[in-house]
Order: sequence, then C-alpha cells, then structure tokens
Amino acid sequence: MANRRRRLTGVVAKDKMDKTVVVEVTRTTIHPLYRKVMRVASRYMAHDEQNLARVGDEVAIVESRPVSKRKRWTLETVLVSASGSAVSAAEAEAEAEAASDINRHSDGSTKPQTRARSCLFVFWV
Repeated sequence: MANRRRRLTGVVAKDKMDKTVVVEVTRTTIHPLYRKVMRVASRYMAHDEQNLARVGDEVAIVESRPVSKRKRWTLETVLVSASGSAVSAAEAEAEAEAASDINRHSDGSTKPQTRARSCLFVFWV
C-alpha cells in the first residue's frame, strides 16, 4: 500500500525554536472574480528532530500525527541548503585563518591600523 501522506516543499522562514522550523509554502491560484494569478503563501510549523534546517533552506515536509498544538508536519529532507554547498569545519577554519592574515601588521600584531590625525580644538574661555 502506498504512503498517502501529503508532501509539500517550501522555504524555511524561522528556525529559532528547538526541534521546530516554520516553513513557508508558496502556491499560485487564480482570483475567482478578477482572474488574476496570485501568489499565496502559507506557513506550517514542522518538527525537525535533529535541527538540520536553517533559514533560507528549501525543504520537503510531510504530513504526520499531531506533535503539539500547532505542529502537524515533519521535516522529511533538506533539498537545497541556503549556503549552496556544505562547507566542512576544516575549510571554514582555513578561510578564517587566511582572513586574519590579511589584518596582520609587519610587527605581528592584529590591532586595527590607525592614522595619526591632527585636530585643532579651540576652547573659548
């Protein structure tokens, strides 16, 4: 027997909650009177057990049993990451090191470079 649960794809709008994401699903519909094509967005709270999804990720959610008062969907997969590609921790550390080398001075310090300014303050007595 085939799995008949509904599946939707959308973009993660919020991920601040623990094990919960808010997914915005956009669909097009035609206005009944004016016959204009409209974009309608619906927001669904979905259960994300491993906290995988981040804001901007395109995800697939699947209908499930009620998890809480407003959560009736579960995160199935992350289709497209917001960053575009997964970056390993070693690569991120190497990029941070390269960026910090740019800010180093000839004496080895990392303090911000400042220029000596000559300012003339006049105080009236």
